[in-house]
Amino acid sequence: MKTYELLAIFKPNLDAEEIDKAIEKITASVVEFNGKVESTDKIGRKKLAYEIQNFRDGFFVSSVLSIPAENVAEFRRQLRLNDNILRTMFMEVAAKAKA
Repeated sequence: MKTYELLAIFKPNLDAEEIDKAIEKITASVVEFNGKVESTDKIGRKKLAYEIQNFRDGFFVSSVLSIPAENVAEFRRQLRLNDNILRTMFMEVAAKAKA
């Protein structure tokens, strides 16, 4: 299993409880794909550089997760289908170089 970092921007009109439910839904999705969430960090509400779906700001959440490589495409597709998420950035965490 590879380790990935997911940065998700949620709609700013969601309250704290709805954000927590959306994060739990993402975590459940990762577990469904035989992965695990190692850490989740709620960064908070921040102003966006440009307007996305008529929103000027969003709620940022960063997660580090491990998921099998063959399930990544389907997981990313499910993220795109989530109406509460404005934008995602999904990247592989590189191994640290030894000096």
